[in-house]
Amino acid sequence: MTHIMPKHESPLASKPVETGFDGIGLYPGFFGETAQRALVERLQAGFGAAPPYRPRMPRTGRPWSILQTNFGQLGWVSRPGGYAYSPVNDVSKAPWPAIPAALLALWDDLAAYPAPPECCLVNLYDAPKSRMGLHRDEDEEALDAPVLSLSLGDTCIFRVGGFARGDKSKSFRLASGDVLVLGGASRLRYHGVDRVISGSSRLIPGGGRINLTLRRVTRPA
Repeated sequence: MTHIMPKHESPLASKPVETGFDGIGLYPGFFGETAQRALVERLQAGFGAAPPYRPRMPRTGRPWSILQTNFGQLGWVSRPGGYAYSPVNDVSKAPWPAIPAALLALWDDLAAYPAPPECCLVNLYDAPKSRMGLHRDEDEEALDAPVLSLSLGDTCIFRVGGFARGDKSKSFRLASGDVLVLGGASRLRYHGVDRVISGSSRLIPGGGRINLTLRRVTRPA
């Protein structure tokens, strides 16, 4: 198995910290600085084939506060009829770029799932007011597979709630290089991003935050 961290990374970086939620594991600094920079370069190269765009809410048509694109066999898209997974980019009508090897290795390291991810959803928080409201990742058939999230760039305030939108919630910070595993008993918890702390990282040219979520969409044969 390929190890995605530079050799100088502390072994503690591969151990999760307590989040207070069964099924949610937080791995601070799992990606070191060298690995982060290499991945950002790889993503920016892929953006040439699948440029980030601003989705709209299915019902209202209101534009999101973030930009979005995908890597992988399937991409998560927002359409007037609802949310869906598509093998092609709705903007370019072309297939999505392949998932970077470092992210496939991350899935192998932490997902504990017998099939690879089919989607890497890329969310770009490019403005001070960019945020993500509480939601559940429930458009996948393979709900037994976890969702793996990697943060790059500015730190965000991440919130996790219960299984109903109005349940009590808890927030904590996700910094650049942190990996969050959302699975098991917590796979369908509501979660979101309250805000991004601008200027907290110099990783991304021009600032901002990139969040990558790896997902298995279909059930393995």
